[in-house]
Amino acid sequence: METSNSSQDPAILPAKKVGKTSQEPPTKSVLREWLDAFIFAFIVAAILRAFLFGSYKIPTGSMEKDLLIGDFLIVSNAAYGARTPMSICVPFTQWCLPGVGLPYSRLPGYRPIARNDIFVFNVPWEVKPISQKTNYIKRAVGVPGDTLEFKNKVLFVNREAEPTHEGVQKLHTLILKEGVRLTNAKMEDVDAGTIGATSRYFQQVSNYEYRVNLTEGVAKKIASWAETDTLYPTIIPAKNVISAYTQSAGYFSRAFNNPDHFGPIVVPFEGQEVSLNASNWPIYKDLVERYEGNQVETQGGVFVINGEQTTRYVVQQDYFFAMGDNRDSSEDSRFWGFVPKDHIIGRAGIVWMSLNNGLPRMNRFFHIID
Repeated sequence: METSNSSQDPAILPAKKVGKTSQEPPTKSVLREWLDAFIFAFIVAAILRAFLFGSYKIPTGSMEKDLLIGDFLIVSNAAYGARTPMSICVPFTQWCLPGVGLPYSRLPGYRPIARNDIFVFNVPWEVKPISQKTNYIKRAVGVPGDTLEFKNKVLFVNREAEPTHEGVQKLHTLILKEGVRLTNAKMEDVDAGTIGATSRYFQQVSNYEYRVNLTEGVAKKIASWAETDTLYPTIIPAKNVISAYTQSAGYFSRAFNNPDHFGPIVVPFEGQEVSLNASNWPIYKDLVERYEGNQVETQGGVFVINGEQTTRYVVQQDYFFAMGDNRDSSEDSRFWGFVPKDHIIGRAGIVWMSLNNGLPRMNRFFHIID
């Protein structure tokens, strides 16, 4: 038996059965519709930027040749686990409420930070709330528990020389045979600078001697040229103290003499117990005092941490060691030490656009970052 009309949903009954008092809501103006759409899109974009991915521009050459000045990157915040808001900021701007930090947590990521990942982080040495510090991008050459040593400009990870990345550059000394000149075209053909020019990547020392910034592959090519007498990496002797290095931001560099040598050191990890002494205190000073918030006094080689005398300390979070691929033009962990996990933003994934003095580098559009 069919049911009567009384079982129908009143919302779909004819208007005369609902009553004459009902009225349709007023139609939104076009301006109001556009405003609502804009607000919705703004909120969605802010959520995506905070928890999934962000866009960043490369301003310096510290990661050349892998990343170039003018590259625009997509960085995955979700890869390592996005951080909940750490400051009160206006979305899509650099303006934040000065000096105000918020309690935060990190959401689960879909992969850990792997050795040699290119990652974005807040530079540790600045004295600001974490998320208000300057964004840096480097390569994670050391992960928690790794033993690192930098000898004669060669990085050793767990006692083995690191694999050579195609884009890693180092300054080399190039000495030409007497009476021989190199042409600009020949040097520029291998992207090695211009003869006679002076820049941070290329300096002329004499008529026959140059300092040239080269990748390993390009160095092999130039070493084979008939014009080349000698080519070798330009290395600061281990005993030479470079004050611009030892007095750089952060305390880490005070444990060593120059940026071409350090270690061996162990990259700190959560739960690690380290023995503190006068010689290694510069390595751990920022970690203990600034990143993990302890009050420290030193008394005749003995440390008083939060009022307790000790020579040992248990690390509270994981740390990473970051270096730029442009090794002689990168201010990185060699200068200011370890990157705390709570400073890490995300993993660099793709170059979606690249501009060179306003002109597009078409070969770098949608370039996958290695």
